[in-house]
Amino acid sequence: MSELVSTRIRNTAGKLGLPHLAETIREHTRRADEGKMGYLDFLDLVLSEELAVRDDRRFRQGLRPSKLPHHKTLDEYDFSFQPDLDPRKVKDLATLSFIEGKANAALLGPPGVGKTHIAVALAVAACRAGYSISFTSLDDMVRNLKAAETAGRLTNKLGTYRMNCDDKQLLRRRVYGADHGHPGLRPDRRYAELVGGPLDSLLLDITGWRPEEIDDGVSLLTELRQFGPGGRALYDPRPGDPGRFDWTGDTP
Repeated sequence: MSELVSTRIRNTAGKLGLPHLAETIREHTRRADEGKMGYLDFLDLVLSEELAVRDDRRFRQGLRPSKLPHHKTLDEYDFSFQPDLDPRKVKDLATLSFIEGKANAALLGPPGVGKTHIAVALAVAACRAGYSISFTSLDDMVRNLKAAETAGRLTNKLGTYRMNCDDKQLLRRRVYGADHGHPGLRPDRRYAELVGGPLDSLLLDITGWRPEEIDDGVSLLTELRQFGPGGRALYDPRPGDPGRFDWTGDTP
């Protein structure tokens, strides 16, 4: 290939946004000559390598803002460390069919069993497949949502987590009477928010309550008001909004 043609190809490749081709045209032609490639084979080689470089660059750019704690893959996960875990199920998740089906993948287990490694590996696989990814902890998510609510930017912030207001309510509240380490929030349950008083912001599980039961209001045990242990906080449903119970006072 003459220097004039080589220079023209490099300039044209640069204008077309094909920087890898511009840098490697001589290497490509050398390989084509050695392999006695046909025209179509040579064209296939050039385009395939350019696409691979572009995909790798997009992949690295996608990882950069994701805030992943590391970039480990499933190939680095030691399944022998968790013999009760079926590798086939995890590898099925790595096909990303759950994303295409708009479903969630929940990884449950005690600390130290590799949940974060698997979650990150799935995120890395999703990024390589062209999906946008983002990593956060539940604590950071709740903290960011509360800060956004205070600043009047809650709706925009919810969008960054692909959430709606109902999702946010489940994340930021706890259920009255539930263990603090296991708040027991379930999306299939119906909750009413307690507003004001000692139990402000807690959720009351009213799943299955009849309208007349809601109208009667509730008397909830609490140790946080003037009557101490055994005292009760009174909450009545807000007129026109049974999803909120307002504090009306305390009683022994």
